[in-house]
Amino acid sequence: MTATLTPTARLYDPRLRAMTVGSVALVSLLAFEALAVGTAMPTVARALDGLGLYALAFGGSFAAGVLAMVLSGIWCDARGPRAPMWGGVGLFVVGLLVAGSADAMGTLVVGRAVQGFGSGLLSVALYVVVGQAYPEELRRRVFAAFAAAWVVPSLVGPAVAGLIVEHLGWRWVFLAVPVVALPAVLLVESGLRTLDRPKPAGPPAGAAARIGWAAGAGVSAALLHHGGQQRGASAVILVAVSLVGLGVCAPRLLPAGFLRAARGLPTVVGLRGLAAAAFAGAEVVIPLMLSRQRGFSPTAAGLVLTVGALSWAAGSWTQGRLPAPRSSATLPRAGLACVAVGTATVALAVWPTVPVAVGVAGWAVAGLGMGLAYPSLSVLTLALSAPGEQGRNSSSLQLADSLFTATVLALTGAVLAAGTAPGPAGYAGTLAVAVACALLGALLAGRVVPTRGRPA
Repeated sequence: MTATLTPTARLYDPRLRAMTVGSVALVSLLAFEALAVGTAMPTVARALDGLGLYALAFGGSFAAGVLAMVLSGIWCDARGPRAPMWGGVGLFVVGLLVAGSADAMGTLVVGRAVQGFGSGLLSVALYVVVGQAYPEELRRRVFAAFAAAWVVPSLVGPAVAGLIVEHLGWRWVFLAVPVVALPAVLLVESGLRTLDRPKPAGPPAGAAARIGWAAGAGVSAALLHHGGQQRGASAVILVAVSLVGLGVCAPRLLPAGFLRAARGLPTVVGLRGLAAAAFAGAEVVIPLMLSRQRGFSPTAAGLVLTVGALSWAAGSWTQGRLPAPRSSATLPRAGLACVAVGTATVALAVWPTVPVAVGVAGWAVAGLGMGLAYPSLSVLTLALSAPGEQGRNSSSLQLADSLFTATVLALTGAVLAAGTAPGPAGYAGTLAVAVACALLGALLAGRVVPTRGRPA
């Protein structure tokens, strides 16, 4: 597909304004729902007497999303992003309606799976929209706007969801979102009409096998999520089986040369996974560490996470307005180095003699690093993709993000649940894993350049 839009220096140019607003609104809805459901689910499980299916309500949605990302990539490359975008929004809304009207936990699990499938279709389609509708010099700003679209939900989403659950009922956490989704997708549609229509093409060779591997990876990730919440022998068995499943399936969904960090796209995708795993692995440990080691209230510990979210937005805004660096490795390397240094600084707060302010400052540095690295890796993925490969490569990028994060979170949960009460060594150990992921990414960042000595 060839974009008919001419290059422009303004993200909110009249030709792009509606598409930009609609895309950012859709990302915000996906972010709000992802964060709000976690707040509402304890109440949902009690109301529907479904505690036994609690983990499946999250794992099923995640597994469906993994499969949908692969399908969306194939679909976008064959027919363009318009149909996957509408299909994603449609299934996302249907899943919300099913979950919001459920009278049994099993029905809610089905609704969550449909919702996750729609989210996976939509998230990849939006990346392809950016690649095909926006000139290259604006893509860093678009992805910075996507990052900012996660900030407001991360700040107010759990609180708003709590108020909705308390005053309106848990069902409205699901039922209120579809009202906004349709106008948002219509705004994006208005921009897609200005693009050339692609010639319909069949699925690429190996598409059926890729879908099968995606199903295996999704099931393995869901089992890993469940196993990380267990204790004893069952946890060890589930985690081990799941890791074997991911080890077999995931490499077949990612670019060739991914495991050896081949230059270009394989390393770009790997860095995205390492960055996501590092930040998420630290993020789940910090509130627990602050509350148990330093006596913080849940609100105070949550405010520390807010510092990271705000600095992430600041980093995204900054990278979107910096001149293009001479090397495409500069921003990913700087971002991952900040994540490594910042997370290592947070780990110092495990010891009572270190002021908590040191850890808070470290988390701000880590968030800044994510803001520098994330959008730049998204832009590199599109820059290294031929027009007929943007869907596949965008899905690979988001799969790495999801699968790396799921693996680190499950292993972190298993480590923290191994004892009766985690101590300083346990917190420091889990944070050390996050630091190692970010440091490895910083060391490999130079390999995002496809040809040695030349920028992408």
